[in-house]
Formats: sequence, structure tokens, C-alpha cells
Amino acid sequence: MSSALLFTTLFFGQGLLANPPENMITAKQIARQIYAAQPTTFYCGCRFRGNQIDLASCGYQPRKQPERARRLEWEHVVPAWVIGHQRQCWKNGGRNNCSRNDKTYQAAEADLHNLVPSIGEVNSDRSNFALGMLSQKPSQYGACKMVVDFSAKTAMPPEHTRGAAARIYLYMSDHYRLRLSNRDRRTYEAWNRQYPVTEWERWRNQQVGCVMGHGNPYVGEVDTVQCLLQKVLSAR
Repeated sequence: MSSALLFTTLFFGQGLLANPPENMITAKQIARQIYAAQPTTFYCGCRFRGNQIDLASCGYQPRKQPERARRLEWEHVVPAWVIGHQRQCWKNGGRNNCSRNDKTYQAAEADLHNLVPSIGEVNSDRSNFALGMLSQKPSQYGACKMVVDFSAKTAMPPEHTRGAAARIYLYMSDHYRLRLSNRDRRTYEAWNRQYPVTEWERWRNQQVGCVMGHGNPYVGEVDTVQCLLQKVLSAR
């Protein structure tokens, strides 16, 4: 087989050479491999190694759960609860039923564009709250400027992650036809305009896009040639 024919077969036969994860277990395994190159948490910027977070690297101070704060967790920016509650499978058996029986939910739950490394305590506190603007000044987590208002059921991410979070929300809404409230959509569209795409987002979009078979259009296109080279090099 000629090199040109080989390229055509690989590229068009597999769609960016993608092998999207089929479930959350596989998604987490792939995410660990991707973020090993840039091991920092999404909201707070703490460095991590394996499942352990170096809290001193970002000045994080636990609010209430010191043990969970030291543990890395994989967080859905658009919570699984938000995805599932818009589907019949959740009404008929909750998350477990959706994970077992609803292919659209399975794909959304395992979508790497929506999965980020997070401090366990922040993941726990954020829960399934929407991301939005709050009047409180950041003081709950030391130098990490995350704010969680439990009574308002809203979390406000630090400024440096608002654009990325907004673009993830807008992508998930478009790709899986998720309904957003008018207020949330206005907020995320405003953040998308106010906080431009960063080099880190472009790097992440490229790595994730090669696995998923498509990038987040709010971030940019995926370099398909680079995907092919990565596939060839990893097969050696």
C-alpha cells in the first residue's frame, strides 16, 4: 500500500483516527494520559501527580475537607446531573440507568471536551451547580479564586477559567442539544467574548479532538495531520 493510500485509509476510514471513550472509566483513563503533559487542575491551577494534588503549588487552603482537597477528581464542567435530567432515562432510574441504557447520555458523560481535572473538595462543593457571576469576593479556598454560593446553588470560577468553561458549556449545549436557561446562555456567551481562547485551550482542544474525532468549534479546528502523526508515533 502506498503512503498516500495509507494516509487516505487511516484518515477517512477512522475520522481523525479517533477512538472516543465509551464510558466514564475509559474517559478518565484517557484524560490522565492527556493531562500528564500539563498536570494542573482546571479551576485552581494546582499541580498534581497521579491522584495527589500539591496544594502548596497554588496556595490552596481547604475549606472543610482536607483529605478530599488533596485528591484529584475528574469533573464534568457541565454536570452529569444537568445532562441526565433532560433525558427520559434519568426519570426512569437515575444516572445508573442512563449510563447503562442511553447511548446519547453515555457519549455525553464520556465526552473528554467536558471532563477536567479538579481538586476533590472543589468538585464536591460545586456539586451540580451552574456556573455564573456572584457578588462575593473569593475567600473560601485560599489563593484559589473559586467561589461557591451554596444557597444560590451557583459557582463562580476564577477569571482565567471563565472563557474555557463557557466554551465547554456552549459546545455541550450544541452537540447534545442541551437546554440552557436564558440567563446561563447570556452569561456563557458574554464570557466567551470577554475571555479569549488561550494557548492552553488550543493545546487541550488538539489533544482531546484527536481522541474524540472533533474539536470544540468555539475553541478552534483540530490539526488532522498532527493527529495522524501522534497515532503513528504511538503505534511504534
